[in-house]
Amino acid sequence: MLSFPRLVSIKSMVNIGITPVAIFAYNRPDLLLRTLACLQADQVPQIYAFSDGARIPEHQSAVAEVRQVLNQVDWCKMHVIERPHNLGLGKSIVTGVTEILHQHASVLVYEDDLISVPGTYPYLGAALAHYQNHPQVMSVTGWTHPLVTPKDIGQQAYLDGRAECLVWGTWPRAWHGMERTTALDLMRRCEDSYRYGEDLVEMAQIEKRRNLWAVRWLYWHMAHKGLCIRPPHSLVEHIGGDARATNTATMGKWQNPPLQPCPPIPSKWPEKEHPDCVNLWQKENGKRPSIVKILYRQVRQWGGNQLRRWGLKK
Repeated sequence: MLSFPRLVSIKSMVNIGITPVAIFAYNRPDLLLRTLACLQADQVPQIYAFSDGARIPEHQSAVAEVRQVLNQVDWCKMHVIERPHNLGLGKSIVTGVTEILHQHASVLVYEDDLISVPGTYPYLGAALAHYQNHPQVMSVTGWTHPLVTPKDIGQQAYLDGRAECLVWGTWPRAWHGMERTTALDLMRRCEDSYRYGEDLVEMAQIEKRRNLWAVRWLYWHMAHKGLCIRPPHSLVEHIGGDARATNTATMGKWQNPPLQPCPPIPSKWPEKEHPDCVNLWQKENGKRPSIVKILYRQVRQWGGNQLRRWGLKK
């Protein structure tokens, strides 16, 4: 079995000829094995695996097992970055993707509780290659859901103004700068912060406290009028809905039906956002609320901040 060196930094590695996969893992070796099996089936040539340090002593053995799993991978070029401390998912993803995109022309990002159907890597790789020099397209993803998928697309990919955090990819031109701002700052720059759902405004309020990252990525797209390319049906599923989940314990209504085979790589890719996307997201996640509701939330948020300042609330 081949072995690869454990790395603390990837700054000295330069390879822009292929799209690497970044995996972000913590303490779930059983789920990580399923994610790795999907990547092996797609013959992914290069992986950067970011293993976060244990948050509490009780997690140390599971973190060590995750690192053992990663260091045993011998079917691709594997770089294991073992974080000496716990960064949390948000900071780990933002710093890791930033490092990779200083060295590579693109990246695809998995977390350790995501699986994908065979063909996902070449499908998303083709999307990254096609849109590499299209400034308005800022990301690709393998996830969609029947609730927000336009009904008339058949087997064709479509462009959406709301980005994604479940198996996604991007380029340096679209990412750099995102790591230096916040969701709230970006929200204030948007013409309509509720355009793709009321839920984004709520998530932006707790980004810093909860160590989130995805809501900033979504508002980064909105602030730049950027688009995300989605497949006609989901190629990806979230399998981490148990007590070990950091942010999402269950997908609820967003659980997908059984995954279908990967569609053919398009011979013609879309150039504009599908006109149904905005209404579909607002239908599922809410439109702009009334002034009374906005004021109520602001008062509630102020009260919560005061209680946390006084040590009466976490």
